[in-house]
Amino acid sequence: MLPTEAAYNKRSHDEAARIVSAANEVAQGIGVAYATVKLEHEQVHQAIIETASKRGCDLIAMASHGRRGVAALVLGSVTTKVLTHSALPVLVYR
Repeated sequence: MLPTEAAYNKRSHDEAARIVSAANEVAQGIGVAYATVKLEHEQVHQAIIETASKRGCDLIAMASHGRRGVAALVLGSVTTKVLTHSALPVLVYR
């Protein structure tokens, strides 16, 4: 049985909440100032760039999965899109 769009959306929102909660705990535990933003956007890279700009950020830090070859070409990369479209500096870590 294929999941419905509503089931997919709920699972996505639940997973995002779990990840953000874990990140909040780590940041609070080490005393790092932070803010979280939750939004939906058809173009993830645009959402990242627009949010960083609106919030006055001076750096975007992103992880890279390190995909190479055909996988990188087929799947694309949000990190690559942010790197190529952002006027802000982007720190990529692996």
